[in-house]
Amino acid sequence: MAEKDPRDRLFAAALAAADAGAATLRHLPPVPRGRTVVVGAGKAAAAMAAALDSAWRGPLSGLVVTRHGHGLPTGRIEVVEAGHPLPDGAGQDAARRILDVVRGLGPDDLVIALVSGGGSALLALPAPGLALADKQAVTRALLRAGTPIGEINVVRKHLSAIKGGRLALAAAPAPVHTLLVSDVPGDDPSVIASGPTLPDASTREEAQAILRRWSVDAPEAVARWLDDPASETPKPGDPRFGPLAPAIVLRPADALAAAAAEARAAGYRVIDLGPRIEGEARQVGAAHALLALSLSGGGPTAILSGGELTVTVAGDGAGGPNKEYLLGLALALGGAPGISALACDTDGIDGTSDDAGARIDETTLGRAAGLGLDVAAMLAANRSHEVFAALGDLVSTGPTRTNVNDFRVIFVT
Repeated sequence: MAEKDPRDRLFAAALAAADAGAATLRHLPPVPRGRTVVVGAGKAAAAMAAALDSAWRGPLSGLVVTRHGHGLPTGRIEVVEAGHPLPDGAGQDAARRILDVVRGLGPDDLVIALVSGGGSALLALPAPGLALADKQAVTRALLRAGTPIGEINVVRKHLSAIKGGRLALAAAPAPVHTLLVSDVPGDDPSVIASGPTLPDASTREEAQAILRRWSVDAPEAVARWLDDPASETPKPGDPRFGPLAPAIVLRPADALAAAAAEARAAGYRVIDLGPRIEGEARQVGAAHALLALSLSGGGPTAILSGGELTVTVAGDGAGGPNKEYLLGLALALGGAPGISALACDTDGIDGTSDDAGARIDETTLGRAAGLGLDVAAMLAANRSHEVFAALGDLVSTGPTRTNVNDFRVIFVT
């Protein structure tokens, strides 16, 4: 039996360390005197809910929403599926039902909120006076412009009836214990899934500035709402949030640490660039190529990085930050021998495609040329998916039901 590709071994180690269900079980609160209601949203929501349901010894009910195809049977907690990255009617209905679930609870009851990346699009309940189509139009425009996800979520918070802390206010006076799987650089709890249960330090003026900066022509209803002081989110210090601090059960650094241990055990020197890399995907790939070339001949080395890269869609393709990173890397390497790489999203979805990412090696450009593919032109047109599909170098995991952001490794021998 052929030995598993070392790139795949490291990615498998990262995914194993990012098991959202197992992490949830390490952070369960005590059973309260009253009712326990579970709500949640995100790509890890079903795994978190299934684990909690299996271990909880008291009465339990609730509702979580995850991406289409990412559900699981969870017993006492209902799981619904909705659209991501563009919100849809299923997400709107789920958000409305989640608000209804937490209303009317008392101080002896407990709300457990299971929150992970992807939850912002999945909790798609527009603010008063806005239609779902308004939010979809703004989200689509920001994504196509290559706006960083943190800025997208500032806008989403201020266009929402549930995000930016509003879910926790609906649950008051019941305390809310929030368990988070982080997919954001810096692990700010209020940023993960746009912080539905946590106070929000961003402002509506920031949301307006983001729309201007990325030249988004917002629908009239959106502009009117952001001009209204009622669009402001509840802020830190608001006593309605209660005393319970949120718990981050998984971080992107956890996945990188597991991959680093696997690489060292295999005899590689590890250079860990950290879990906070941001920027235009193809440009980051080109920069990482320079680092890899500088290390060539220095002994077996694994360069690890995480974070969330962006793609500015200017052509007719769909982009995909991990695949664009890899094509930028490959072009800058120019077929240099002894260098290979993998870049994948730990949620199993690179951009809007059904693959997690792809692999490259020193033969990538030559094989593409042999198929008549102009890699530079296809990257310029955001057609990276077509390149890797033609080469047979896509990485497909199916739904991983976790999300600690992108995982990248470059091997230099």
